[in-house]
Amino acid sequence: MGTCFHRRFYNRSTHHMIIWGVTALGHDGSISVIRDDQILFAAHSERYSRVKNDPDLNQEIVDEALTYGHPDEIVWYEKPYLKKSRQAWAGQWGEVFGNDTLPKQYMKQFFKQDIKMPKIRTVMHHESHAAAGAFTSPYDEAVVVVLDAIGEWNCCTTWLYKDKQLELIDKTNYPHSFGLFYSAFTQRCGLKPNEEEYIMMGMAAYGKPIYKDRIMNDFIDFDNLKLKKNVHVGIDPNYLKDSVHLPEKLEPGELNKLAYDNNMDIASSVQEIANDFIKEYIARAVYKTGQKNLVYMGGVALNCVTNTKLYDICDNIWIMPNPGDAGNSLGAALIRSAGHDFNLPWPVRRDNIIEWKGPFLGTEIKGDYPVNEIIKELETNKICGVANGRAEFGPRALGNRSLLADPRGDDIKDKVNEIKKRQKFRPFAPAILEEHVHKYFDIPTDKSPYMQFVAKARDKTIKEFPAIIHADGTSRVQTVSKEDNPGFRKLLETFYEKTGCPMLLNTSLNIRGEPLVNDKKDAEAFEERYKVKVFTGEN
Repeated sequence: MGTCFHRRFYNRSTHHMIIWGVTALGHDGSISVIRDDQILFAAHSERYSRVKNDPDLNQEIVDEALTYGHPDEIVWYEKPYLKKSRQAWAGQWGEVFGNDTLPKQYMKQFFKQDIKMPKIRTVMHHESHAAAGAFTSPYDEAVVVVLDAIGEWNCCTTWLYKDKQLELIDKTNYPHSFGLFYSAFTQRCGLKPNEEEYIMMGMAAYGKPIYKDRIMNDFIDFDNLKLKKNVHVGIDPNYLKDSVHLPEKLEPGELNKLAYDNNMDIASSVQEIANDFIKEYIARAVYKTGQKNLVYMGGVALNCVTNTKLYDICDNIWIMPNPGDAGNSLGAALIRSAGHDFNLPWPVRRDNIIEWKGPFLGTEIKGDYPVNEIIKELETNKICGVANGRAEFGPRALGNRSLLADPRGDDIKDKVNEIKKRQKFRPFAPAILEEHVHKYFDIPTDKSPYMQFVAKARDKTIKEFPAIIHADGTSRVQTVSKEDNPGFRKLLETFYEKTGCPMLLNTSLNIRGEPLVNDKKDAEAFEERYKVKVFTGEN
């Protein structure tokens, strides 16, 4: 009926199978390492090269992956020749004829003469996404939806995960990509596509959806959930500028303000369309499968505003904390470790249990979590950094590579924005003790450990904690339990005992345009450059 995957155990008495999943040459390069049923390592290439969203691997990440053992096999996250067929259809001839984009040729540079080159296999792009979500989820059965810019040809896919089998049941192909649509409007609003979509999501709160109907009419076939136009190359940068009515006399700076307001209204309109389009797509998938557990993957799943609205149609939602392309390295490895034999026809019925312990899978900075040092610094200067334990696999800092601040006080937000060199309209997230979340926020779930949903702040919260409140009265909440992160949990508990405040402002330990701090050297460099104390713990 469709593509199927099953999970199994390898025979440990004969061999401990080490598998690498690799994402590279698109954007957000990464490596994941699995041995039998254990995820040993997963990390972003950018953290080592210090190049934001680096599509290339580098020797540093390869060398760290090798510390977990030489791979028996490498699984590439997409089918390169199938991708080239789509690129040919789209007229991207430079990509079609380049051999440097083929996995075997590309990976040779990282395996020297004295290191055996492993066998390389390939899987479909959306298969990687779906497996990364389904095989790490807590569900025995679920509907799995993948929405992204583009794989080889797939842009939207629906899967049924049941009886340890992952089966493709529906797909929408290029150029009908909602991910490309959102990225095209990200570029129209003066931002970088495939990187700054999250900024446009934040901008939406400052505008009004006055262009929603016009954009829908121009671009969206809602009945069929497809696009009316191919937006892969972007849209006219002058689109909707005709809607800006200029006064007869412009005051100094007024034109810039009008352009600013226009972009905010466009962002608001596109976000409203995203809410409607994605909700409808997933509602149809839920209806088709009869499943109320949702596994949601792909870059579009990083839109936490839309994610929250999906609780209207689903009982439970799992989004692996790295749902974009970097997370595909984990999905690719999981497909092979699940027992998929590339020489056998579908389906492959074998059992396997993948142990998901959380996203802390990258470079480790050893030492006890520096609770007391952080508390002291927060009492004195209100802001500090922490780089301790293993780095997060995913775009969001969850307490191990974080810039932290006391969320009380009107000036905290401005001070943190000054350090991070970000736009003032950008929101900050609160990390809160899990058992206190409903006292301060209206949120449709008890757990949000990966900052994937927004919550309406209660009146008390808006008044007492202005630094973590967005313009629309919401917050992107991170709940913290002992199971999520014991060290970070202890910090929040201690801060609560001392202040009565059960939360901290938590943002990533980086500045705009740079990757998160990775190792101790990066932490020391951040402290020196930006004059913010960064605590790493004692060895």
